[in-house]
Amino acid sequence: MKELLADTPNVPADFHQWFEAARTTIYTQVERVPLASVQGWNCAPGASALTHRSGRFFSVEGLRTHHSRAAVPRWDQPIINQPETGILGILVKRFDGVLHCLVQAKAEPGNINGLQLSPTVQATRSNFTGVHRGKPVPYLTYFQDAAAHRTIADVRQSEQASWFLRKRNRNMIVEVREDVEAADGFRWLPLAEVRALLRSDDLISMDLRSVLACLPVGGGRLVTRPGSPCGPTTTDEVLSWITAARSRIQVSTDKVALTQLGGWRREADGIVHESGRFFDVIGVRVRASGREVGEWAQPMIAAHGIGVVAFLAARFEGELHVLVHQRAEPGFVDVVELGPTVQCTERNYDLLPDAARPLFLDEVLSARPDRILFDVTLSDEGGRLFHTRNRHLLIETDERPEHPDFRWMTPAQLSVLLRHSHYVTMQARSLLACLHALGDPAAPAPGPGPDKER
Repeated sequence: MKELLADTPNVPADFHQWFEAARTTIYTQVERVPLASVQGWNCAPGASALTHRSGRFFSVEGLRTHHSRAAVPRWDQPIINQPETGILGILVKRFDGVLHCLVQAKAEPGNINGLQLSPTVQATRSNFTGVHRGKPVPYLTYFQDAAAHRTIADVRQSEQASWFLRKRNRNMIVEVREDVEAADGFRWLPLAEVRALLRSDDLISMDLRSVLACLPVGGGRLVTRPGSPCGPTTTDEVLSWITAARSRIQVSTDKVALTQLGGWRREADGIVHESGRFFDVIGVRVRASGREVGEWAQPMIAAHGIGVVAFLAARFEGELHVLVHQRAEPGFVDVVELGPTVQCTERNYDLLPDAARPLFLDEVLSARPDRILFDVTLSDEGGRLFHTRNRHLLIETDERPEHPDFRWMTPAQLSVLLRHSHYVTMQARSLLACLHALGDPAAPAPGPGPDKER
C-alpha cells in the first residue's frame, strides 16, 4: 500500500505519514468463526433467518426471485435485509478557495487491508441511535441539522441490490464556513487529492466513492439533439427509457426460510452455494480500536472471485460519453437502475447459460492497454461484505454498439440523475467517482487548513 501511495500524483508525503500512523490506533482484528457461534445473533442451523438479538442492525434472509427477462428467470439466494436508512456524509470547506473534504481513516471488518478512507460520517440508524451502546458518532450533528449550513447534496441512494434488499443510505455533502477541527483519525484533504487517491487499490472506501459521485459536476448540461441507442441521448429520453423498462420488466421476490433455499446448503462455517461459486454467508468475531464499539460478532457475505465493473467510453463531437446499462436486480426499490456497461464476476458464468454472459465483457477484458483510461481494484462496503472487491475499468472505444438495454450518456447527465433517488446503481456511482478523477488538474497547494495550523 505504501509503495502505491508513494507513486500517486497530487498526494503529499505527509498524507502517507498520517495514514500509516493511523494504523497503529485504528484497526480491526477479525477471526472467522462457525456461523452458529456468532454471539448476540440467532444463527442456529435451523434458523429461518439470521437475526440480531436486539431486533435491529440487519438480518440475513432467504429470497426467491422471478425475473421476466433474465436468462435465468428464477433463483434462490440469501440476502441482507437492513430496512434502516443510514447516513453517509462528507463535510466540505474551502481553504484559500480550494474545496477540502473531511475524511476519516476507518477500519471495517470486511476491509481486505484493514484501513480505508471513508466519509466524515458513515453510520446506520442503529449506530447513531445508540443500539450498540458505543461512543457517539463524531460530526453527526452537522448532517442531522444540515439546515444550519449549506447542503450541496442530500439524496437517498441504493446499495448493491444483488446482496441488499431495498437498502438505502442518505448520501450527503454539507459545506461549513466555520472552523471545524479534525479529530483523531480524521483529516481535511483537498478534493483533488482525494480523487487522486482513487488510483490506489483498496484505499477509498465504497461509501466515500458513493458520496463523491453525488457531488454536482459539469453544471448539469444536457444534450438537446435527438438521441438513439447508438448515439447521444437527451435526459428526457433517458427518463422515458427507464420508466418504460420499469413498466415492462417484472421482478417479483418472495421471502423464504434460509433452510428452504434451493441450491444452497448450511455447513459449519456458513451458508454456501452447492456449486462453490457466487458467495458464502460466514461468521466473524471482531476486536477493534478506534471505533464506537471495541468488540462484536456478526454474519457477513463473502464473495468468490474479484468482480469487474466497467464503462465503455466514446467521444461524440469531442465530448466523452459512457455506455450505461439498464439493470434489474432483486434488491432495487423500483425494478431498474442504470449500471455500468459491464458488471459481473466472470467465473460465475461458467455455470450459467451462454445467454447470461454479459454483453461487452469480452471487449472490456481484451482492451488494449492504450485504450484503458482507468484500472484499479476497489473494495466493496466492509461492514457487511468480507474481502469483496471489484476491478474498476474505464475503456475508451471507437465502436458505437447498439442495443435497446444500453444508452450513451455524459457524466453530467448522470450527475443530474444523481440529484434524485434510485436512478444510478452503487457500482455506476463508484465508476463515476473514478471518471471524475480523470479530469482533475494538478492539485493546488493545500491552504492552511487545521492540519497546517497545528
